[in-house]
Amino acid sequence: MLLKLHKQPALRMVMGAAIAFFLFALFFTLHRHFTFYSSYDQGIFNQVFWNGIHGRFFQSSLSSQLSTNVVHNGEVPEVFYHRLGQHFTPALLLWLPLYALFPSPATLTVLQVTLVTAAGLVLYVLARQHLEPGISALITISFYGANAVLGPTLANFHDICQIPLFTFGLLLAMEKRWWWLFWVLAVLILAVREDSGVSLFSIGFYMILSKRYPKAGLAVCTLSFAYMIVLTNLIMPLFSEDISQRFMMERFGQYADGEEASTLEIIWGMVSNPWRLIVELFSPFFGTIKYLLGQWLPLAFVPAISPASWMVAGFPLLKLLLGKGQSVLAINIRYAMTIVPGLFYGAILWWAGQSDFRIWIRDFKGGRKAQTSERDEAERDEAEVADNYPKSVSPSFRRFWIVCLCLSIFFTFTSNPNRTFYFLIPESIQPLVYIPVTRQWEHVSQVRPLLAQIPPDASVATTTYLVPHLSGRREIIRFPSLQLRNDAGEVVNVDYIIADLWQAQQYQAAFNEERGLLQQSVPAIDRLSGSGEYGIIDFKDGVILMQKGVVSNEQAIAAWQAFRQQISLT
Repeated sequence: MLLKLHKQPALRMVMGAAIAFFLFALFFTLHRHFTFYSSYDQGIFNQVFWNGIHGRFFQSSLSSQLSTNVVHNGEVPEVFYHRLGQHFTPALLLWLPLYALFPSPATLTVLQVTLVTAAGLVLYVLARQHLEPGISALITISFYGANAVLGPTLANFHDICQIPLFTFGLLLAMEKRWWWLFWVLAVLILAVREDSGVSLFSIGFYMILSKRYPKAGLAVCTLSFAYMIVLTNLIMPLFSEDISQRFMMERFGQYADGEEASTLEIIWGMVSNPWRLIVELFSPFFGTIKYLLGQWLPLAFVPAISPASWMVAGFPLLKLLLGKGQSVLAINIRYAMTIVPGLFYGAILWWAGQSDFRIWIRDFKGGRKAQTSERDEAERDEAEVADNYPKSVSPSFRRFWIVCLCLSIFFTFTSNPNRTFYFLIPESIQPLVYIPVTRQWEHVSQVRPLLAQIPPDASVATTTYLVPHLSGRREIIRFPSLQLRNDAGEVVNVDYIIADLWQAQQYQAAFNEERGLLQQSVPAIDRLSGSGEYGIIDFKDGVILMQKGVVSNEQAIAAWQAFRQQISLT
Protein backbone atom coordinates (compact mmCIF):
# COMPACT_ATOMS: atom_id res chain seq x y z
CA MET A 1 0.00 0.00 0.00
CA LEU A 2 2.82 2.41 0.90
CA LEU A 3 4.62 1.56 -2.35
CA LYS A 4 1.40 2.24 -4.28
CA LEU A 5 1.04 5.63 -2.61
CA HIS A 6 4.67 6.45 -3.38
CA LYS A 7 4.16 5.71 -7.07
CA GLN A 8 0.89 7.67 -7.29
CA PRO A 9 1.39 11.27 -6.12
CA ALA A 10 -2.25 12.15 -6.88
CA LEU A 11 -3.51 9.36 -4.63
CA ARG A 12 -1.04 10.52 -1.98
CA MET A 13 -2.52 14.01 -2.23
CA VAL A 14 -6.05 12.64 -1.85
CA MET A 15 -5.16 10.55 1.18
CA GLY A 16 -3.39 13.51 2.73
CA ALA A 17 -6.42 15.74 2.13
CA ALA A 18 -8.76 13.09 3.55
CA ILE A 19 -6.66 12.68 6.70
CA ALA A 20 -6.34 16.44 7.13
CA PHE A 21 -10.08 16.92 6.69
CA PHE A 22 -10.88 14.10 9.11
CA LEU A 23 -8.54 15.35 11.84
CA PHE A 24 -9.54 19.00 11.37
CA ALA A 25 -13.28 18.33 11.39
CA LEU A 26 -13.08 15.79 14.20
CA PHE A 27 -11.04 18.08 16.45
CA PHE A 28 -13.27 21.10 16.04
CA THR A 29 -16.59 19.23 16.20
CA LEU A 30 -15.58 17.33 19.33
CA HIS A 31 -14.25 20.53 20.85
CA ARG A 32 -17.55 22.17 19.99
CA HIS A 33 -19.46 19.37 21.67
CA PHE A 34 -17.39 19.07 24.83
CA THR A 35 -17.41 22.83 25.40
CA PHE A 36 -21.25 22.89 25.30
CA TYR A 37 -21.83 24.26 21.82
CA SER A 38 -23.55 21.25 20.28
CA SER A 39 -27.26 21.89 20.60
CA TYR A 40 -30.82 20.63 20.32
CA ASP A 41 -30.59 18.52 17.14
CA GLN A 42 -27.58 16.66 18.51
CA GLY A 43 -29.71 15.84 21.54
CA ILE A 44 -32.64 14.67 19.41
CA PHE A 45 -30.53 12.21 17.43
CA ASN A 46 -28.71 11.02 20.52
CA GLN A 47 -32.02 10.32 22.27
CA VAL A 48 -33.33 8.54 19.16
CA PHE A 49 -30.26 6.29 19.13
CA TRP A 50 -30.39 5.80 22.91
CA ASN A 51 -34.04 4.77 22.74
CA GLY A 52 -33.17 2.54 19.79
CA ILE A 53 -30.63 0.45 21.69
CA HIS A 54 -33.28 0.04 24.40
CA GLY A 55 -35.85 -1.28 21.92
CA ARG A 56 -37.88 1.94 21.57
CA PHE A 57 -37.07 2.71 17.96
CA PHE A 58 -37.36 6.33 16.76
CA GLN A 59 -39.02 7.57 19.96
CA SER A 60 -38.03 10.94 21.41
CA SER A 61 -39.51 13.34 23.92
CA LEU A 62 -37.28 16.07 22.44
CA SER A 63 -38.80 15.52 19.00
CA SER A 64 -42.25 15.49 20.59
CA GLN A 65 -41.59 18.99 21.92
CA LEU A 66 -41.27 20.15 18.30
CA SER A 67 -44.37 18.31 17.08
CA THR A 68 -47.48 20.08 15.82
CA ASN A 69 -49.47 18.73 18.77
CA VAL A 70 -47.18 20.59 21.17
CA VAL A 71 -46.28 23.65 19.08
CA HIS A 72 -49.73 24.38 17.65
CA ASN A 73 -52.18 22.58 19.94
CA GLY A 74 -50.50 23.22 23.28
CA GLU A 75 -50.28 19.55 24.27
CA VAL A 76 -47.64 18.06 26.56
CA PRO A 77 -44.57 16.33 25.03
CA GLU A 78 -44.72 12.53 25.12
CA VAL A 79 -41.82 10.17 25.78
CA PHE A 80 -43.32 7.57 23.41
CA TYR A 81 -43.68 9.99 20.49
CA HIS A 82 -42.41 8.44 17.23
CA ARG A 83 -40.15 10.82 15.29
CA LEU A 84 -41.00 9.02 12.03
CA GLY A 85 -43.99 11.33 11.72
CA GLN A 86 -41.59 14.29 11.38
CA HIS A 87 -38.74 12.69 9.45
CA PHE A 88 -38.74 9.16 8.11
CA THR A 89 -35.14 8.04 8.68
CA PRO A 90 -34.80 4.22 8.77
CA ALA A 91 -31.22 4.43 7.43
CA LEU A 92 -30.13 5.44 10.94
CA LEU A 93 -30.61 1.81 11.94
CA LEU A 94 -27.40 1.02 10.02
CA TRP A 95 -25.37 2.79 12.69
CA LEU A 96 -27.25 1.52 15.74
CA PRO A 97 -24.74 -1.32 16.43
CA LEU A 98 -21.92 1.23 16.49
CA TYR A 99 -23.85 3.42 18.92
CA ALA A 100 -24.59 0.37 21.10
CA LEU A 101 -20.83 -0.10 21.50
CA PHE A 102 -20.19 3.58 22.27
CA PRO A 103 -23.47 5.13 23.54
CA SER A 104 -22.60 8.82 23.54
CA PRO A 105 -23.54 11.92 21.57
CA ALA A 106 -19.85 12.21 20.70
CA THR A 107 -20.15 8.92 18.80
CA LEU A 108 -22.55 10.59 16.40
CA THR A 109 -20.08 13.39 15.82
CA VAL A 110 -17.33 10.90 14.97
CA LEU A 111 -19.74 9.02 12.71
CA GLN A 112 -20.67 12.16 10.79
CA VAL A 113 -17.06 13.17 10.15
CA THR A 114 -16.20 9.61 9.10
CA LEU A 115 -19.09 9.36 6.62
CA VAL A 116 -18.20 12.66 4.94
CA THR A 117 -14.51 11.77 4.79
CA ALA A 118 -15.35 8.41 3.21
CA ALA A 119 -17.57 10.16 0.66
CA GLY A 120 -14.55 12.12 -0.58
CA LEU A 121 -12.56 8.93 -1.13
CA VAL A 122 -15.42 7.38 -3.11
CA LEU A 123 -15.60 10.61 -5.12
CA TYR A 124 -11.95 10.17 -6.11
CA VAL A 125 -12.62 6.63 -7.36
CA LEU A 126 -15.66 7.95 -9.24
CA ALA A 127 -13.64 10.72 -10.86
CA ARG A 128 -10.97 8.24 -11.94
CA GLN A 129 -13.54 6.49 -14.11
CA HIS A 130 -13.35 9.49 -16.44
CA LEU A 131 -10.30 11.56 -15.54
CA GLU A 132 -6.61 11.28 -14.93
CA PRO A 133 -5.30 11.25 -11.34
CA GLY A 134 -4.32 14.92 -11.18
CA ILE A 135 -7.73 16.40 -11.94
CA SER A 136 -9.45 13.66 -9.95
CA ALA A 137 -7.35 14.67 -6.96
CA LEU A 138 -8.17 18.36 -7.44
CA ILE A 139 -11.88 17.60 -7.56
CA THR A 140 -11.63 15.51 -4.38
CA ILE A 141 -9.65 18.17 -2.54
CA SER A 142 -12.25 20.69 -3.68
CA PHE A 143 -14.91 18.50 -2.05
CA TYR A 144 -13.09 18.63 1.27
CA GLY A 145 -12.74 22.40 0.95
CA ALA A 146 -16.31 23.15 -0.15
CA ASN A 147 -18.30 25.43 2.12
CA ALA A 148 -21.36 23.22 1.59
CA VAL A 149 -19.35 20.25 2.91
CA LEU A 150 -17.29 21.85 5.67
CA GLY A 151 -20.12 23.93 7.14
CA PRO A 152 -22.67 21.11 7.61
CA THR A 153 -19.93 18.76 8.85
CA LEU A 154 -18.89 21.23 11.56
CA ALA A 155 -22.38 21.02 13.01
CA ASN A 156 -24.74 18.88 15.03
CA PHE A 157 -25.19 15.35 13.75
CA HIS A 158 -27.75 15.17 10.94
CA ASP A 159 -29.14 12.43 8.72
CA ILE A 160 -28.11 14.18 5.48
CA CYS A 161 -24.44 13.44 6.24
CA GLN A 162 -25.13 10.00 4.70
CA ILE A 163 -26.22 11.44 1.34
CA PRO A 164 -22.78 12.20 -0.24
CA LEU A 165 -21.42 8.71 0.50
CA PHE A 166 -24.52 6.89 -0.71
CA THR A 167 -24.88 9.08 -3.80
CA PHE A 168 -21.24 8.92 -4.91
CA GLY A 169 -21.38 5.16 -4.33
CA LEU A 170 -24.52 4.89 -6.47
CA LEU A 171 -22.97 6.92 -9.29
CA LEU A 172 -19.83 4.78 -9.14
CA ALA A 173 -21.96 1.64 -9.31
CA MET A 174 -23.70 3.10 -12.37
CA GLU A 175 -20.37 3.80 -14.07
CA LYS A 176 -19.17 0.26 -13.31
CA ARG A 177 -22.58 -1.21 -14.18
CA TRP A 178 -22.75 -2.92 -10.80
CA TRP A 179 -26.51 -2.83 -10.88
CA TRP A 180 -27.05 -4.88 -7.72
CA LEU A 181 -25.06 -2.30 -5.75
CA PHE A 182 -26.78 0.54 -7.61
CA TRP A 183 -30.22 -0.58 -6.43
CA VAL A 184 -29.05 -1.30 -2.89
CA LEU A 185 -27.71 2.25 -2.64
CA ALA A 186 -30.85 3.64 -4.27
CA VAL A 187 -32.89 2.07 -1.46
CA LEU A 188 -30.46 3.42 1.15
CA ILE A 189 -30.77 6.93 -0.29
CA LEU A 190 -34.54 6.72 -0.01
CA ALA A 191 -34.14 5.50 3.58
CA VAL A 192 -32.10 8.55 4.63
CA ARG A 193 -35.18 10.74 4.99
CA GLU A 194 -38.54 11.34 3.38
CA ASP A 195 -37.31 13.97 0.90
CA SER A 196 -34.08 12.26 -0.20
CA GLY A 197 -36.07 10.76 -3.07
CA VAL A 198 -35.73 14.18 -4.70
CA SER A 199 -31.97 13.59 -5.08
CA LEU A 200 -32.55 10.10 -6.44
CA PHE A 201 -35.19 11.38 -8.87
CA SER A 202 -32.67 13.90 -10.19
CA ILE A 203 -30.18 11.12 -10.91
CA GLY A 204 -32.84 9.19 -12.79
CA PHE A 205 -33.64 12.36 -14.72
CA TYR A 206 -29.98 12.57 -15.80
CA MET A 207 -29.91 8.91 -16.79
CA ILE A 208 -32.87 9.52 -19.10
CA LEU A 209 -31.80 12.83 -20.64
CA SER A 210 -28.21 11.75 -21.19
CA LYS A 211 -29.57 8.62 -22.94
CA ARG A 212 -26.99 6.55 -21.10
CA TYR A 213 -29.43 4.32 -19.23
CA PRO A 214 -32.94 5.56 -20.07
CA LYS A 215 -34.79 2.45 -18.92
CA ALA A 216 -33.00 2.32 -15.58
CA GLY A 217 -33.45 6.09 -15.25
CA LEU A 218 -37.19 5.79 -15.79
CA ALA A 219 -37.31 3.08 -13.13
CA VAL A 220 -35.35 5.32 -10.71
CA CYS A 221 -37.68 8.27 -11.31
CA THR A 222 -40.78 6.12 -10.89
CA LEU A 223 -39.48 4.47 -7.72
CA SER A 224 -38.36 7.69 -6.04
CA PHE A 225 -41.49 9.69 -6.90
CA ALA A 226 -43.88 6.91 -5.92
CA TYR A 227 -41.98 6.30 -2.69
CA MET A 228 -42.15 9.95 -1.63
CA ILE A 229 -45.85 10.24 -2.44
CA VAL A 230 -46.84 7.03 -0.66
CA LEU A 231 -44.57 7.73 2.30
CA THR A 232 -45.66 11.31 2.98
CA ASN A 233 -49.36 10.78 2.28
CA LEU A 234 -50.02 7.31 3.67
CA ILE A 235 -47.25 6.09 5.97
CA MET A 236 -45.92 9.10 7.90
CA PRO A 237 -49.43 10.31 8.88
CA LEU A 238 -49.84 7.00 10.73
CA PHE A 239 -47.31 8.30 13.28
CA SER A 240 -48.36 11.96 13.48
CA GLU A 241 -49.78 14.86 11.46
CA ASP A 242 -46.50 16.78 11.49
CA ILE A 243 -45.71 16.33 7.79
CA SER A 244 -48.92 18.06 6.64
CA GLN A 245 -49.62 20.45 9.50
CA ARG A 246 -46.11 21.64 10.27
CA PHE A 247 -43.23 20.74 7.96
CA MET A 248 -44.96 21.17 4.61
CA MET A 249 -46.52 24.44 5.79
CA GLU A 250 -43.25 25.81 7.18
CA ARG A 251 -41.37 25.11 3.96
CA PHE A 252 -44.03 25.33 1.23
CA GLY A 253 -47.05 26.91 2.89
CA GLN A 254 -47.09 29.68 0.27
CA TYR A 255 -48.45 27.13 -2.22
CA ALA A 256 -51.27 25.95 0.06
CA ASP A 257 -54.70 27.44 0.65
CA GLY A 258 -55.48 26.14 4.14
CA GLU A 259 -53.58 25.53 7.37
CA GLU A 260 -52.34 22.09 6.30
CA ALA A 261 -51.42 20.43 3.03
CA SER A 262 -50.14 17.12 1.74
CA THR A 263 -47.26 16.78 -0.71
CA LEU A 264 -49.74 16.23 -3.54
CA GLU A 265 -51.58 19.44 -2.65
CA ILE A 266 -48.31 21.37 -2.53
CA ILE A 267 -47.26 20.00 -5.94
CA TRP A 268 -50.65 20.97 -7.36
CA GLY A 269 -50.33 24.43 -5.82
CA MET A 270 -47.00 24.87 -7.63
CA VAL A 271 -48.24 23.59 -10.98
CA SER A 272 -51.50 25.54 -10.90
CA ASN A 273 -49.80 28.86 -10.19
CA PRO A 274 -46.66 29.07 -12.36
CA TRP A 275 -46.17 32.81 -11.80
CA ARG A 276 -45.90 32.35 -8.06
CA LEU A 277 -43.51 29.48 -8.74
CA ILE A 278 -41.26 31.71 -10.84
CA VAL A 279 -41.27 34.47 -8.24
CA GLU A 280 -40.33 32.02 -5.48
CA LEU A 281 -37.61 30.51 -7.64
CA PHE A 282 -35.69 33.80 -7.83
CA SER A 283 -36.57 35.24 -4.43
CA PRO A 284 -34.55 36.63 -2.82
CA PHE A 285 -32.63 37.37 -6.01
CA PHE A 286 -29.26 38.37 -4.56
CA GLY A 287 -29.49 35.71 -1.87
CA THR A 288 -30.06 33.07 -4.54
CA ILE A 289 -27.10 34.29 -6.62
CA LYS A 290 -24.86 34.34 -3.54
CA TYR A 291 -25.91 30.80 -2.67
CA LEU A 292 -25.20 29.46 -6.17
CA LEU A 293 -21.81 31.18 -6.29
CA GLY A 294 -20.94 29.63 -2.94
CA GLN A 295 -21.85 26.18 -4.20
CA TRP A 296 -19.86 26.60 -7.43
CA LEU A 297 -16.82 28.33 -5.93
CA PRO A 298 -14.69 25.32 -4.85
CA LEU A 299 -14.91 23.85 -8.36
CA ALA A 300 -13.91 27.14 -10.02
CA PHE A 301 -17.53 27.65 -11.21
CA VAL A 302 -17.36 24.66 -13.60
CA PRO A 303 -20.77 23.32 -12.42
CA ALA A 304 -22.39 26.52 -13.66
CA ILE A 305 -21.56 25.53 -17.25
CA SER A 306 -21.92 21.77 -16.88
CA PRO A 307 -25.26 20.44 -18.17
CA ALA A 308 -24.83 17.28 -16.08
CA SER A 309 -24.52 19.36 -12.89
CA TRP A 310 -27.82 21.05 -13.61
CA MET A 311 -29.47 17.70 -14.31
CA VAL A 312 -28.12 15.73 -11.33
CA ALA A 313 -28.34 18.58 -8.81
CA GLY A 314 -31.32 20.29 -10.39
CA PHE A 315 -34.22 18.89 -8.42
CA PRO A 316 -32.58 19.11 -4.95
CA LEU A 317 -31.64 22.69 -5.81
CA LEU A 318 -35.18 23.38 -7.03
CA LYS A 319 -36.58 22.07 -3.74
CA LEU A 320 -34.47 24.58 -1.81
CA LEU A 321 -35.12 27.53 -4.11
CA LEU A 322 -38.89 26.97 -4.00
CA GLY A 323 -38.98 26.74 -0.21
CA LYS A 324 -39.22 29.52 2.32
CA GLY A 325 -37.34 30.30 5.49
CA GLN A 326 -33.82 31.46 6.23
CA SER A 327 -32.28 27.99 6.40
CA VAL A 328 -33.02 26.93 2.80
CA LEU A 329 -30.29 29.18 1.36
CA ALA A 330 -27.85 28.85 4.27
CA ILE A 331 -24.77 27.12 2.88
CA ASN A 332 -23.50 26.11 6.33
CA ILE A 333 -26.67 24.16 7.13
CA ARG A 334 -27.24 20.48 6.31
CA TYR A 335 -29.63 21.10 3.40
CA ALA A 336 -26.75 22.51 1.31
CA MET A 337 -25.11 19.07 1.35
CA THR A 338 -27.90 17.58 -0.79
CA ILE A 339 -26.71 19.69 -3.75
CA VAL A 340 -23.06 18.70 -3.52
CA PRO A 341 -23.01 15.23 -5.18
CA GLY A 342 -24.72 16.46 -8.33
CA LEU A 343 -22.42 19.46 -8.72
CA PHE A 344 -19.28 17.38 -8.32
CA TYR A 345 -20.45 14.60 -10.62
CA GLY A 346 -21.36 17.21 -13.21
CA ALA A 347 -17.88 18.73 -12.90
CA ILE A 348 -16.34 15.30 -13.49
CA LEU A 349 -18.37 14.83 -16.66
CA TRP A 350 -17.55 18.35 -17.86
CA TRP A 351 -13.83 17.70 -17.57
CA ALA A 352 -14.32 14.32 -19.24
CA GLY A 353 -16.07 16.12 -22.08
CA GLN A 354 -13.08 18.39 -22.48
CA SER A 355 -10.89 15.31 -22.73
CA ASP A 356 -13.10 13.74 -25.41
CA PHE A 357 -13.07 16.99 -27.38
CA ARG A 358 -9.26 17.19 -27.28
CA ILE A 359 -8.99 13.63 -28.56
CA TRP A 360 -11.36 14.40 -31.45
CA ILE A 361 -9.47 17.56 -32.42
CA ARG A 362 -6.14 15.78 -32.29
CA ASP A 363 -7.44 12.91 -34.43
CA PHE A 364 -9.01 15.26 -36.94
CA LYS A 365 -5.96 17.44 -37.36
CA GLY A 366 -3.61 14.49 -37.63
CA GLY A 367 -5.76 12.62 -40.08
CA ARG A 368 -5.75 9.66 -37.76
CA LYS A 369 -9.42 8.77 -38.03
CA ALA A 370 -8.60 6.63 -41.03
CA GLN A 371 -6.03 4.69 -39.03
CA THR A 372 -8.46 3.46 -36.37
CA SER A 373 -9.07 0.25 -38.31
CA GLU A 374 -5.40 -0.69 -37.86
CA ARG A 375 -5.75 -1.19 -34.13
CA ASP A 376 -8.41 -2.52 -31.89
CA GLU A 377 -10.94 0.25 -31.06
CA ALA A 378 -10.89 -0.48 -27.36
CA GLU A 379 -7.09 -0.37 -27.17
CA ARG A 380 -7.01 2.85 -29.12
CA ASP A 381 -9.56 4.49 -26.84
CA GLU A 382 -7.70 3.40 -23.73
CA ALA A 383 -4.34 4.60 -24.98
CA GLU A 384 -5.57 7.88 -26.38
CA VAL A 385 -7.80 8.78 -23.45
CA ALA A 386 -4.94 8.09 -21.05
CA ASP A 387 -2.65 10.26 -23.17
CA ASN A 388 -5.14 13.07 -23.61
CA TYR A 389 -6.67 13.40 -20.17
CA PRO A 390 -7.05 17.08 -19.38
CA LYS A 391 -4.01 16.80 -17.18
CA SER A 392 -2.66 19.76 -19.09
CA VAL A 393 -5.04 22.12 -17.35
CA SER A 394 -3.54 25.45 -18.17
CA PRO A 395 -1.37 26.80 -15.36
CA SER A 396 -3.48 29.94 -15.22
CA PHE A 397 -6.72 27.99 -14.75
CA ARG A 398 -5.09 25.73 -12.20
CA ARG A 399 -4.03 28.81 -10.23
CA PHE A 400 -7.55 30.21 -10.55
CA TRP A 401 -9.01 26.93 -9.30
CA ILE A 402 -6.68 26.89 -6.29
CA VAL A 403 -7.57 30.50 -5.50
CA CYS A 404 -11.28 29.61 -5.65
CA LEU A 405 -10.73 26.66 -3.33
CA CYS A 406 -8.80 28.82 -0.86
CA LEU A 407 -11.58 31.40 -0.93
CA SER A 408 -14.14 28.68 -0.21
CA ILE A 409 -12.17 27.58 2.85
CA PHE A 410 -11.64 31.19 3.92
CA PHE A 411 -15.34 32.06 3.66
CA THR A 412 -16.23 28.93 5.59
CA PHE A 413 -13.85 29.83 8.39
CA THR A 414 -14.85 33.48 8.64
CA SER A 415 -18.56 32.60 8.66
CA ASN A 416 -17.92 30.64 11.87
CA PRO A 417 -20.33 27.82 10.94
CA ASN A 418 -22.52 26.73 13.83
CA ARG A 419 -20.31 28.68 16.26
CA THR A 420 -17.59 26.05 15.86
CA PHE A 421 -14.83 28.66 15.89
CA TYR A 422 -16.38 30.74 18.66
CA PHE A 423 -13.03 30.95 20.49
CA LEU A 424 -11.20 32.19 17.37
CA ILE A 425 -13.71 34.59 15.80
CA PRO A 426 -15.95 37.04 17.70
CA GLU A 427 -19.65 36.29 17.35
CA SER A 428 -20.33 40.01 17.12
CA ILE A 429 -18.14 43.08 16.74
CA GLN A 430 -20.60 45.77 17.81
CA PRO A 431 -21.42 44.96 20.54
CA LEU A 432 -18.41 42.71 21.07
CA VAL A 433 -19.31 39.11 21.86
CA TYR A 434 -16.28 36.89 22.28
CA ILE A 435 -15.48 34.04 24.69
CA PRO A 436 -11.83 33.00 25.05
CA VAL A 437 -11.22 29.27 24.99
CA THR A 438 -9.70 29.34 28.49
CA ARG A 439 -12.82 30.97 29.90
CA GLN A 440 -15.10 28.48 28.18
CA TRP A 441 -13.16 25.50 29.51
CA GLU A 442 -13.26 27.05 32.97
CA HIS A 443 -17.03 27.19 32.58
CA VAL A 444 -17.07 23.54 31.48
CA SER A 445 -15.23 22.53 34.65
CA GLN A 446 -17.95 24.20 36.71
CA VAL A 447 -20.83 22.65 34.79
CA ARG A 448 -19.66 19.04 34.79
CA PRO A 449 -20.11 18.49 38.56
CA LEU A 450 -23.67 19.85 38.32
CA LEU A 451 -24.54 17.45 35.50
CA ALA A 452 -23.10 14.58 37.53
CA GLN A 453 -25.61 15.25 40.31
CA ILE A 454 -28.54 14.31 38.05
CA PRO A 455 -29.29 10.55 38.19
CA PRO A 456 -29.18 8.85 34.75
CA ASP A 457 -32.81 7.71 35.00
CA ALA A 458 -34.22 11.01 36.30
CA SER A 459 -36.42 13.26 34.17
CA VAL A 460 -34.90 16.64 33.42
CA ALA A 461 -35.56 20.00 31.77
CA THR A 462 -32.53 21.87 30.52
CA THR A 463 -31.38 24.66 28.22
CA THR A 464 -30.44 24.09 24.58
CA TYR A 465 -26.68 23.64 24.86
CA LEU A 466 -26.92 21.17 27.74
CA VAL A 467 -29.55 19.04 25.99
CA PRO A 468 -27.06 16.76 24.12
CA HIS A 469 -25.16 15.92 27.31
CA LEU A 470 -28.32 14.80 29.13
CA SER A 471 -30.20 13.29 26.18
CA GLY A 472 -29.26 9.67 26.85
CA ARG A 473 -32.41 9.15 28.91
CA ARG A 474 -36.11 8.52 28.46
CA GLU A 475 -37.52 11.77 29.84
CA ILE A 476 -35.97 15.07 28.84
CA ILE A 477 -37.38 18.35 27.52
CA ARG A 478 -36.10 21.85 26.90
CA PHE A 479 -36.47 24.42 29.67
CA PRO A 480 -38.55 26.48 30.49
CA SER A 481 -41.07 23.68 29.72
CA LEU A 482 -41.45 21.40 32.74
CA GLN A 483 -44.15 18.84 31.96
CA LEU A 484 -44.18 15.67 29.86
CA ARG A 485 -46.29 12.57 29.50
CA ASN A 486 -44.48 9.45 30.75
CA ASP A 487 -44.81 5.82 29.69
CA ALA A 488 -47.72 5.36 32.09
CA GLY A 489 -49.60 8.06 30.19
CA GLU A 490 -49.41 10.46 33.15
CA VAL A 491 -48.53 14.12 32.86
CA VAL A 492 -45.71 14.79 35.32
CA ASN A 493 -43.30 17.57 36.17
CA VAL A 494 -39.62 16.76 35.64
CA ASP A 495 -37.45 15.78 38.59
CA TYR A 496 -34.59 18.18 37.84
CA ILE A 497 -33.99 21.52 36.16
CA ILE A 498 -30.56 22.63 35.04
CA ALA A 499 -30.15 25.88 33.09
CA ASP A 500 -26.99 27.47 31.74
CA LEU A 501 -27.74 31.17 32.06
CA TRP A 502 -24.08 32.22 31.90
CA GLN A 503 -23.83 31.36 28.22
CA ALA A 504 -27.08 33.19 27.51
CA GLN A 505 -25.72 36.18 29.42
CA GLN A 506 -22.61 36.30 27.19
CA TYR A 507 -24.68 36.40 24.00
CA GLN A 508 -27.79 38.32 25.01
CA ALA A 509 -26.36 41.73 24.10
CA ALA A 510 -26.29 40.83 20.38
CA PHE A 511 -28.64 37.87 19.92
CA ASN A 512 -32.39 37.80 20.43
CA GLU A 513 -32.55 34.07 21.12
CA GLU A 514 -30.30 34.26 24.17
CA ARG A 515 -31.98 37.46 25.35
CA GLY A 516 -35.35 35.74 25.09
CA LEU A 517 -34.06 32.75 27.06
CA LEU A 518 -33.03 35.02 29.93
CA GLN A 519 -36.31 36.88 29.84
CA GLN A 520 -38.23 33.59 30.14
CA SER A 521 -35.91 31.74 32.50
CA VAL A 522 -35.27 34.23 35.28
CA PRO A 523 -38.96 34.84 36.17
CA ALA A 524 -39.66 31.10 35.87
CA ILE A 525 -36.83 30.25 38.29
CA ASP A 526 -38.00 32.92 40.74
CA ARG A 527 -41.54 31.57 40.59
CA LEU A 528 -40.57 27.92 41.01
CA SER A 529 -38.14 28.53 43.86
CA GLY A 530 -40.46 31.02 45.55
CA SER A 531 -43.38 28.59 45.55
CA GLY A 532 -41.28 25.81 46.99
CA GLU A 533 -42.14 23.50 44.11
CA TYR A 534 -38.44 23.25 43.23
CA GLY A 535 -35.48 23.89 45.45
CA ILE A 536 -32.18 25.41 44.29
CA ILE A 537 -29.65 22.75 45.28
CA ASP A 538 -26.57 24.14 43.54
CA PHE A 539 -25.38 27.13 41.55
CA LYS A 540 -22.02 27.56 39.86
CA ASP A 541 -20.77 30.01 37.25
CA GLY A 542 -24.22 31.03 36.04
CA VAL A 543 -25.60 27.47 35.93
CA ILE A 544 -28.50 26.66 38.25
CA LEU A 545 -29.53 23.17 39.38
CA MET A 546 -32.99 22.67 40.88
CA GLN A 547 -34.74 19.58 42.21
CA LYS A 548 -38.44 18.98 42.67
CA GLY A 549 -39.79 18.91 46.20
CA VAL A 550 -36.62 19.71 48.13
CA VAL A 551 -35.58 22.63 50.30
CA SER A 552 -33.21 25.10 48.69
CA ASN A 553 -29.58 25.26 49.71
CA GLU A 554 -28.83 28.60 51.39
CA GLN A 555 -25.45 29.03 49.70
CA ALA A 556 -26.98 28.18 46.30
CA ILE A 557 -29.75 30.75 46.86
CA ALA A 558 -27.20 33.42 47.75
CA ALA A 559 -25.13 32.62 44.64
CA TRP A 560 -28.26 32.76 42.47
CA GLN A 561 -29.33 36.11 43.89
CA ALA A 562 -25.85 37.56 43.34
CA PHE A 563 -25.83 36.37 39.72
CA ARG A 564 -29.35 37.64 39.20
CA GLN A 565 -28.25 41.14 40.05
CA GLN A 566 -25.67 41.03 37.27
CA ILE A 567 -28.13 40.08 34.53
CA SER A 568 -29.38 42.82 32.24
CA LEU A 569 -32.80 42.00 30.85
CA THR A 570 -33.11 45.12 28.75
